[in-house]
Amino acid sequence: LASYGNVRVIGLGIDEDDITADRWTSAYSTVLGLFSKGEYNALLGLKKYQSRIRKVIPDRDEMIMMNTWGDRGVGKRINETYIIKELELCQRLGVTHFQIDDGWQTGKSPATTQNGSFDNIWANPDYWKPDPNNFPNGLKYVVEKGEELGVEVCIWFNPSYTDNYIDWKRDAEALIYLNRQYGIRTFKIDGLRIHNKISEERVDSMLSAVAKSLNYDVVFNLDVTADKRFGFYYKNRFGNIFLENRYTDFGSYYPYWTLRNLWSLSKYVPTRNLQIEFLNKWRNRDKYNDVFAPEHYDFEYLFAISMMAQPLAWMEAQNLPEEAFDLHSVIRRYRGIQADLHKGYILPIGDKPSGRSWTGFQSIQENHGYFLIFREKNAHDSKPLNTWLKPGTKIRLELILGKGESFNTQVDENNQIIFTLGAENSYSLYKYVII
Repeated sequence: LASYGNVRVIGLGIDEDDITADRWTSAYSTVLGLFSKGEYNALLGLKKYQSRIRKVIPDRDEMIMMNTWGDRGVGKRINETYIIKELELCQRLGVTHFQIDDGWQTGKSPATTQNGSFDNIWANPDYWKPDPNNFPNGLKYVVEKGEELGVEVCIWFNPSYTDNYIDWKRDAEALIYLNRQYGIRTFKIDGLRIHNKISEERVDSMLSAVAKSLNYDVVFNLDVTADKRFGFYYKNRFGNIFLENRYTDFGSYYPYWTLRNLWSLSKYVPTRNLQIEFLNKWRNRDKYNDVFAPEHYDFEYLFAISMMAQPLAWMEAQNLPEEAFDLHSVIRRYRGIQADLHKGYILPIGDKPSGRSWTGFQSIQENHGYFLIFREKNAHDSKPLNTWLKPGTKIRLELILGKGESFNTQVDENNQIIFTLGAENSYSLYKYVII
């Protein structure tokens, strides 16, 4: 709170019940930033700070992940044979990371089995060992197959919340074991219940202990879909964020909803830190009866929605039709520029996605950057869009992916550029250079 020349912190993140004489209790951190006037400079200052929270290593942090949960198989098909087939199809599609969600482990969760539970997980010391019935060789053959195909195998994990995470050290040891035994370094962390300060400190200690033990060669996908959890602005130095659960099974996946959430967050949260889903549009067509249903969009368009983030193929590859694998050529070209695309400061442009808007993103570097443009379902073939470039700036735009043509232009007095897309529900990814 700033007033009368003073800056005051309102809320330290602790109260008297959190403080004891026998241990150190951390309060919330506070960051003070300076910027010249204007929204752009304020946002740029925020983005610069956020870019320094975690050092980005492209080989570790840039990914196109497939996760088995999006088709609502709820673990029923997870076994060695099925996963190996999934890995083979991931290679065909161009996926770089394959995450085995709930169902790989010996212990049973309430989401996969009627009598499953997360209560007192460590009453079963083998809870987080691979289920010997489904993985008679552990994860050895699965990981080896992934290495052969160039697809990194990743794992889902739900820490034990019993007694405010009293067993955090055992959780850390379980994750370290999976790394030492199988080389797994990317973990989805789900089910967190950060209801008090001691839980917060213990979960932070667990993640920190694993990161230190693995020499920081680890990525945690922090699920923020429910409850009180680490996420956008707190304890976010560990990897990326699993943003949302959307399913065609329940009619809750609409492409423009996903795009709208990413667009709305992009001013204030680095998009490269978000996993953004695209789903199998051929499933559950009977769950929809409107023009915004997934089936009315090209599969490539659904993937394009996730480009400014870390794309998440929220599906099982074996449920895809053959035509879906045509996406491989697009993913291959995207992978060639993914790290540079995310290196820029990414901000929204155009109108908020509504299913009928012209919208998009700009990735900003010193003398070049990228525009990702979406024409949703509307009657306009061309549209002037506000950008974050100064009036009078001359640029050359090279079409990388999608529809449209390369062109040269000059930013007008309203900071706008006219973009053209000849079809509804189409997109363009441009690289621009200031000339």
